[in-house]
Amino acid sequence: MAPERDSATRERSPAGATAAPRPRAPRLDQPRPPRRRFLPEWDPEAFGRLSERIARFLGTGRFIVWMTVVIIAWVVWNIAAPRHLRFDPYPFIFLTLMLSLQASYAAPLILLAQNRQADRDRVNLEQDRKQNERSIADTEYLTREVAALRMGLGEVATRDWIRSELQDVVKELEERRRHDGHVVFPAERAERSPGRDADDR
Repeated sequence: MAPERDSATRERSPAGATAAPRPRAPRLDQPRPPRRRFLPEWDPEAFGRLSERIARFLGTGRFIVWMTVVIIAWVVWNIAAPRHLRFDPYPFIFLTLMLSLQASYAAPLILLAQNRQADRDRVNLEQDRKQNERSIADTEYLTREVAALRMGLGEVATRDWIRSELQDVVKELEERRRHDGHVVFPAERAERSPGRDADDR
């Protein structure tokens, strides 16, 4: 039993005293395991939509009215309220801190919303430019086709032209018959010599 165990361990262990086990290569048919992240994760699209909503609200008259009401109430409370109920005495340092904090958050949110709007405008402009290029290419193609059709129609015989040519030919044949006295049309020859046709039969 002991020799069999020794041979099994020899087969399993790598050859040589200094040989280290090879690290397993990651499999290509499986996704990588998620890495541990110490920072919180968020959806950038959802954050962008939230920033746009806040920026839209900050740019309305409603926000200005509410901010004015809050500041007036804050100042009146800290001046007219009893001394032990005042939470921000006359220099209103806490009010200044809150307004600075609001401005420091509002500016990046507005910039983020403007960047998203600029990206959308850039995409729309690119789509409009491609659409204009396609329209110009279609217009040039149609212009070339119309010009080719006009050139082709210039060489096509019209009904009036064929009629005038046939009338000229008929006049010419009639003039030859008058001058030479020959019968040009076979129908006239058949009408003039019916006995000859009967003899031929």
